[in-house]
Amino acid sequence: MSKKPVFKRVVLKLSGEALQGRLGYGIDYDACASIARQIKEVRRLGVEVVVVIGGGNIFRGISGSAKGIDRASADYMGMLATVINGLALQDALEKQGVFTRVQTAIAMQQLAEPYIRRRAIRHLEKGRVVIFVCGTGNPYFTTDTTAALRAVEIGADVILKATKVDGVYSSDPHKNKRARKYDSLRYIDVLKKGLKVMDATATSLCMDNKLPIIVFNLLKEGNIKRVITGEKIGTTVKG
Repeated sequence: MSKKPVFKRVVLKLSGEALQGRLGYGIDYDACASIARQIKEVRRLGVEVVVVIGGGNIFRGISGSAKGIDRASADYMGMLATVINGLALQDALEKQGVFTRVQTAIAMQQLAEPYIRRRAIRHLEKGRVVIFVCGTGNPYFTTDTTAALRAVEIGADVILKATKVDGVYSSDPHKNKRARKYDSLRYIDVLKKGLKVMDATATSLCMDNKLPIIVFNLLKEGNIKRVITGEKIGTTVKG
C-alpha cells in the first residue's frame, strides 16, 4: 500500500550541479531525466511541486566576482544560467508527461512567463509543476534565498533542499570522517554554528515564517517521494 504524502505544496530547491550529474560541467540529460521521474512520482500523489533551480553548473556569480567581474554583472550572468537549467528540466518533465511552466524574475517573454504570484498558484492548483528561474531578479541574493522567499509567497509547507549528501553534518563528511550527522536542527543553531544548510538570509526568512527545511540526498532515486511521504531521511530544520 502506497504511503500518503505529509505535505500538500512543496518547494524543491535544486542546485545547478544537480543537473550536471557525472559531468564536471553543463547538463547531464540522464540526471535531468532522473529528477523528472522523481517529480512525476510525487505529482501522482497529488502533491503540488515548485522547483527553484540554481545555475552553478554553468556559471556561478560569486566565483565570477572573485575573478574580477563586477559583482552585480556576475550575478546577472548566474541568473541567466538558471534559465538554461530551467528549460532543460522543463523539457525532461514534459517528456515524462508532466505539464510544466517556467516563470522568470527577469522578463524574457519569448522563453518564459514573468513571475506572477497568483498565476503561479493557479498553475499549481491545475496540477502543473512550476519552475522558478533568475533567482529573485536581484544581484547579491542567492537561489537559496529565492527558494525561501517564493515558498513563503506561495504558501508552501516545506522547502526540500536537495544535495549530494544525506543531510547536514557538523563538518564536511567528505573531508572529515568524524563529522556528525544531525537528524534535526533549530534555525538558530544553523545560524550560530554557521552550518551550510542554506545561506543566512534564507535561513532567517524561514525562521521568521516558521517554514521547515528538509535537507536530503538527491542522488538516491526515490528520495523525493520518501521525504514527501514522511520517511525520516536527511536533516529537518525547524523550531
